[in-house]
Amino acid sequence: MAAIKRVTGVPDKVQSCHTAVVEGYFVEGHVPASDIRKLLKARPAALGLAVPDMPVGSPGMEVPGVTPDKFETLLIGTDGQTRVYGKH
Repeated sequence: MAAIKRVTGVPDKVQSCHTAVVEGYFVEGHVPASDIRKLLKARPAALGLAVPDMPVGSPGMEVPGVTPDKFETLLIGTDGQTRVYGKH
């Protein structure tokens, strides 16, 4: 996985458990589908999206009876800088 993250340009500070490539963008971690759809519609100059760590309540990390964590989806620019792309 480390090699895939390196090749796709996932910065160390936002790495998580899963990495995918969708239409030229990386998707790192448990990113909500709504943020991926927004990315593919807007087509910003960016490397991809990331949800660092594995927040409870993010897609695939739901736990019955446990209050979901608040988390952010980050957009990683072509310069490696991050900005908040979605709040959940």
